[in-house]
Amino acid sequence: MKRKFFTAFAALTLIAAMAQAQVKGRVYEDLNGNGKLDKKEKGLSGVYVSNGTEVAGTDAQGNYELPERPGTVVFVIKPAGYQFALDANNLPQSYYIHKPEGSPADFKFKGSTPTGTLPAQLNFGLRKQEENSNFRVLVFGDPQPYTLQEIEHFSNGVVKEVEGVKNVAFGLSLGDLVGDNLSLHGPYIQAVKKVGLPWYNVIGNHDMNYDAKDDLFADETFEANFGPANYAFNYGNAHFIVLDDIIYPDPRDGKGYWGGLRADQLQFIENDLKTVPKDKLVVLAFHIPLLNEGGVSFRTEDRNRLFELLKDFPNTLSMSAHTHLQRQNFYGKADGWMQEKPHHEYNAGTTSGDWYSGEINAQGVPASTMRDGTPKGYAFLNIHGNQYSIDYKVAGKSDGYQIELSIPKVIEKDRNSSAGIYANFFMGAKGDKVEYSIDGGEWKPMEYMEAADPAYLDVLHKFDHTEKLLNGKRPSHAVQSTHLWWVKIPFKLPAGEHQVKVRATDRYGKNYEAQGAYTILQ
Repeated sequence: MKRKFFTAFAALTLIAAMAQAQVKGRVYEDLNGNGKLDKKEKGLSGVYVSNGTEVAGTDAQGNYELPERPGTVVFVIKPAGYQFALDANNLPQSYYIHKPEGSPADFKFKGSTPTGTLPAQLNFGLRKQEENSNFRVLVFGDPQPYTLQEIEHFSNGVVKEVEGVKNVAFGLSLGDLVGDNLSLHGPYIQAVKKVGLPWYNVIGNHDMNYDAKDDLFADETFEANFGPANYAFNYGNAHFIVLDDIIYPDPRDGKGYWGGLRADQLQFIENDLKTVPKDKLVVLAFHIPLLNEGGVSFRTEDRNRLFELLKDFPNTLSMSAHTHLQRQNFYGKADGWMQEKPHHEYNAGTTSGDWYSGEINAQGVPASTMRDGTPKGYAFLNIHGNQYSIDYKVAGKSDGYQIELSIPKVIEKDRNSSAGIYANFFMGAKGDKVEYSIDGGEWKPMEYMEAADPAYLDVLHKFDHTEKLLNGKRPSHAVQSTHLWWVKIPFKLPAGEHQVKVRATDRYGKNYEAQGAYTILQ
C-alpha cells in the first residue's frame, strides 16, 4: 500500500512539475548582429514574447517567462523601431520551434526534426532600425505554383517586376504559397528572395499537411519552413496579426477544410491585443475571407468572437486572398461587427491570377486574368500613421491601368440597342463613383451592376471558338464581378467615331481614368 502511495505521489509531483514548466529567456539588443547574447548587450524591456497562446512582456532586464507548451513555436512580437535578424532568404528569425519529439514521422511532407530538451535560456536578439509611421507594404496573394514551371511563371511574371523595389518596408504573402506540393516551398522562397525585402508569410489551405488528423498538426511543414503560422509584429504605428484561419480536417464531416479559428488562436489574439494601444492601426492577415457567401464558408462563432475582440479598436483592416478574385468586403452589425463604421476586408487579387491560365502574354507567361475580370497582379498597402489606403498594380502594365473598358466597335445610327459601355474598375466596390463622358461632353454617372465581365467572356469565347489550339490553358468559367459598371451606349449621335472616357473615384479619394471609342454607322 505504501509503495502505491509513493508511486501515485511521484506521478502527481511529475504532473505538477510539468504544469509549472516554464520557457525562460531574454530579449536583447544584438549590437554586433552575431545572434548571441554577449556580455555587453543589454536586455530590452517591454517586448512581448508568445508561445502561440499566452503573451508575456519582458522586465527591465529583458527577461520573460512563459508556460511551456511542447509542440508549439515560441516567438517574439517585434516592437516598432527594431528588426529581427534575417536569414539568407530574407525570412525573419524571430522564433524557436519547440517540438521535443518532432513532427509526425508518417507525413508525406516532412516537418520539424525533434528539438529535444528546451534550452535553459531561450534568448532572442533584435537590432534597431529606423521606422517611419508612413510606409508601404508589398502584398502578394496566392502565388500557388503546382510545378517548377509555374514557379518560373511567378518569378518572371511578378517577382521580376518588383525586384529591388524602393521605399517598401517589407513584403507579405497571403497564403497558398504553393499548390499542395510542399516541396515547392523552397523554390518559392528562392523566388521571393529576389525582391530584396524582409518577407512575412501566411499559411494557405494549399500549404497544409493533408496527412494531419487534427488541425494542430496541419501546419507542420509550414512551421518548419517559415516559423509560426500565428504571430504578430509591430511596424510604425501599425500592429500586424497573422493567422492560420483554416480548420483542417473540417470537423463537420472530417473532410476538406473550413474557415475558422481554434480556441487557442482566439486566446492568442485576445492576449496580444491587451498589449496594443487602442489608437493603433490593427491589420489582420489571413488566407480565407471572413465571408459566408460565394463559395466561401467561415465559422460564424469564430468571426463573432474575433469581432468582439476588435470592438474597442477604431482603426482596423483585414487582408485575405484564396478566392482568386478581387473584392472589397465590408462587415456591419448584421455580420456581428460591433462598431458603427463597417470593418473593411481587402480580398486581394492574386499573383497567379486564374491559376496560370490564358494565353501566353508579352512577358512570356500566362495572362491569368481572374474570373471577375481582374488581371493578375499585386498590391501595395500604404500606411499613414493609423490610417491606410491600398493600390493594386496589374503585372506588366502601367500604374494607371485600373479600369478595363468593354465597348462595341460599331453600332447602327438611331437604332435602339441593348449594347452598353462596361467599366471594370479593379479596386472598386458598390458605392464608388464611376462616370462617363462622350466626346468631351458632360460627365454622367454609370450604373453599378454585378455581372460577368464582358472582356473576360471575350477571352473564353476565343478559346471556345478557335479552330486551332491556342498557346495556353482555357481560363475558368466567369463569375459575377463586384466592381463592374455600365451604361446603355448612346446611339442618337452623328455617324462616325466617338470618344469615350470613364473616370472612377475609389474609397480613398483617388481618381483614375480610361478611354476608348466606338463608331456609329449610317
